Amino acid sequence: MVGVPLAARRAKRRSRAHGKARSITSVLDYAALGWAAVPGAHPLREGRRACSCDRVGCPDPGAHPVSPAWRMMATTDTAQLQRWWDQTPEANIILPTGRVFDVFDVPAAGGHTALSAMDASGFDTGPVAVNGDRVLFFVATRGAPEDEDEWWSCHLDYAPETIEDTPGLRWHCRDSYVLAPPSTLPDGTTSRWLRPPTPHPLPDPLHVLDHLADAID
Repeated sequence: MVGVPLAARRAKRRSRAHGKARSITSVLDYAALGWAAVPGAHPLREGRRACSCDRVGCPDPGAHPVSPAWRMMATTDTAQLQRWWDQTPEANIILPTGRVFDVFDVPAAGGHTALSAMDASGFDTGPVAVNGDRVLFFVATRGAPEDEDEWWSCHLDYAPETIEDTPGLRWHCRDSYVLAPPSTLPDGTTSRWLRPPTPHPLPDPLHVLDHLADAID
């Protein structure tokens, strides 16, 4: 790092170390809530590639699991989680949906409008995070019943395999995932909680959807 003052290099290393410590602390906090996690790729700020994965031209830098076997790997086992983040401390945090929670993923403007309306009405929003230009509302899951006849689909369902742009409301449920705070975003900022998760029950998804539909329409 020729030309970069020693003090600046040390400050950058301290910042990275602090970020890595926050990541594993958050992962273990999620595990305590019963939220399984799995390591995600992370954005690269230097070099020719935008993502730490080996995919050329990754369409979603730093916002996807490292392994295609993420569904089977995701766990609340604290020893395993600690090993993963010891090996790759800069890994982002991926939380599978459709297990303990689902997530409504909405454009930031509509999400903030909905959040203000919920607060004004005294509605308990549950956990809410912001990832760049998207706001994530964590709600009780519809689950993944063994009997497929018990599953009700929705045109809002969103899966990682969906390639086309989906600018509006998305519902992450079974076989999907979300990027969780304090993961690093491609612009160098981090995702963060607007309403941190707690052990309290998650809100009913249909009640949250009513508020979101009004705000996004």
